[in-house]
Amino acid sequence: MTLDDAQNPDNNLLLTSTTGKSIFSMGWPAFHSITPNIKEEGAMKEDSGMQDTPYNENALVEQLDLCVDYLWKSERFELIAEVSKPVIAVFEKQRDFKRLSELYYNIHRSYLKIAEVVNAEKRLFGRYYRVAFYGQGFFEEEEGKEYIYKEPKLTGLSEISQRLLKLYADKFGADNVKIIQDSNKVNPKELDSKIAYIQVTYVTPYFDEKELMDRKTDFEKHHNINRFVFETPFTLSGKKHGGVEEQCKRQTVLTTSHSFPYVKKRIQVVNQTSTELNPIEVAIDEMTKKVQELQQLCTMDDVDMIRLQLKLQGSVSVKVNAGPMAYAREFLTESNSSNYPESQVRHLKEIFRQFADTCGLALEVNGRLIKEDQLEYQEEMKSHYREILTELSEVMNEQIPYREELAKQQGAERPCTLRSVSRTYPSLQSSSSKADP
Repeated sequence: MTLDDAQNPDNNLLLTSTTGKSIFSMGWPAFHSITPNIKEEGAMKEDSGMQDTPYNENALVEQLDLCVDYLWKSERFELIAEVSKPVIAVFEKQRDFKRLSELYYNIHRSYLKIAEVVNAEKRLFGRYYRVAFYGQGFFEEEEGKEYIYKEPKLTGLSEISQRLLKLYADKFGADNVKIIQDSNKVNPKELDSKIAYIQVTYVTPYFDEKELMDRKTDFEKHHNINRFVFETPFTLSGKKHGGVEEQCKRQTVLTTSHSFPYVKKRIQVVNQTSTELNPIEVAIDEMTKKVQELQQLCTMDDVDMIRLQLKLQGSVSVKVNAGPMAYAREFLTESNSSNYPESQVRHLKEIFRQFADTCGLALEVNGRLIKEDQLEYQEEMKSHYREILTELSEVMNEQIPYREELAKQQGAERPCTLRSVSRTYPSLQSSSSKADP
């Protein structure tokens, strides 16, 4: 059965049988909505030994029941209803209404659990690392190849680096293996041919604007993903870091041959695209992320007060506001803004208006949730917020209103809406390369 057949709503993949009996011919397309990796099954040859093993409806139900148990244990509640669909078809065909009622109750429980955890950000879906191998004399066919490793929960960079170092040191000798710590592009010709090099880089799932419209929850941002990104700071003078007026960065997007979750813990990288951001584009990117993170914390059903206050303090406190206000002073003052493209200056100004508005929303949320022992802290943050708005108004040469005052002017408190912030820069230099197959 082809994928086109699977996507045809008139085809019942679950109840069509080859002989009119109980054996289904649904094949892998029935599970394509769960994982695109299932397409591999369509290319597999049938094992002749399978003819000796009876496989029927009950065997299918048994395997899917086991799958659902593992989904509960791994907290992938969102997949339980989808995995249960073939089982529903079997029970309906068998007129087994008792088991149908039990199954629907189990699905009901899974949706209740989703509602409980969907915005809590308490599930740990793992971390991802780019691992590259260099050293023809050691890695042979693996030399020069890159993989994305999926590590459990909060596995840190040092932990996976030490594990890989020990693994290959045991194989090649401790003196013959080195870990490359930075994320810069490696030139194999500059490496010692007598050493096996392993480069380990922390990466995060990457989504373009269209994908982000569909992937709203933490689960959706960690399920069926095959693109990852990491950033490398640099300056045109050759230094890694510099002032905001010279700080650039390179965003590298890696595409893997399959999607995570996968039956293996690592997947090979098959495509790589790099984009360089100039200083004002770095400011746009960093401020966009800051606004989005703060907005997300403010709109959670169960607000994480610790994270909210840390982000709020990092945004409005005079002592640590060098980041946001340094960007504003460098790129938005009348004397400096003429040095940069007008469209990008307008873009950054709009982001700072949203930044001011979102900080005000964060203060309101914090004010509603704090206890009496934090009232002094709240007033201190309000004072810093006013100072930020005053300076920002001077820098941008326009009045940036205090959120409460703006609400009074409008006669009612308005909600803070994070408008769409484009992170597409037409002037960027991009390069794309295929990884070795």
